[in-house]
Amino acid sequence: MGTTMGTTTATTTAMSTTTIMATGTITITTVTDADLFRLMAWTSPAYPVGGFSYSHGIEMAVEEGRLKKQADLVAYIASVLRQGAGRVDAVLFAEAHRAPDEEVLDEIAELAFAWRGTAETALESTQQGGSFASVTVSCWPDARFAAFAARHRGRLSHAVAFGAAAGMAGIPLRPALFAFLQGFCANLVSAGVRLIPLGQTDGQIATAALQPIISECADAALTTPLEELGTAAPLLDMLSMRHETQYTRLFRS
Repeated sequence: MGTTMGTTTATTTAMSTTTIMATGTITITTVTDADLFRLMAWTSPAYPVGGFSYSHGIEMAVEEGRLKKQADLVAYIASVLRQGAGRVDAVLFAEAHRAPDEEVLDEIAELAFAWRGTAETALESTQQGGSFASVTVSCWPDARFAAFAARHRGRLSHAVAFGAAAGMAGIPLRPALFAFLQGFCANLVSAGVRLIPLGQTDGQIATAALQPIISECADAALTTPLEELGTAAPLLDMLSMRHETQYTRLFRS
């Protein structure tokens, strides 16, 4: 067994330990305090992207009596992650993070802009993406990211904006993607707690139950080529479309 360790040259450089065994290669990637701090800031409810105002169809699902308890909420979010927009966003995030040049990154951004089934989920993605880009350019200056955001003003999805920013900052892909998906799910859990309604403890139980599903979604995204990207959750789109004309609404999606 041989072991090689990368050299940490700055506080924002990840350190990787690769252990080569008879059965294969195992790579363990850790992040620095600076990486972790940035990810926590970007996924915090205090980061002003407006995620709290979207329910991703949960509001309509509650109205129709489809979501009545904590287990229902977990199942709904799991479907979003495995068959819906969560799956798509995870793959596009990964592609944006590892884009080799501006041309490829621009193509991914345009693809992500087109990949929404309803007007409300498109707004959910691009409004948060634009807000994320605007705040990040101001608070975490990076000339490359600022130029990228300017080229796609009004058309930038949240997943691609976050993925590109994390990649340009040198934050390792897997932890960055996991953090993004956790933040996405936390917003949906919060919406469910308010709408069903659930107690705060039930909300945290739901969050805990989603951890292995988020891990599964992140791992799948790392090996899914764009050619195999797709969704298989028509009910989620139908709920979103019906939400557009829902009589009383608290959320924008």
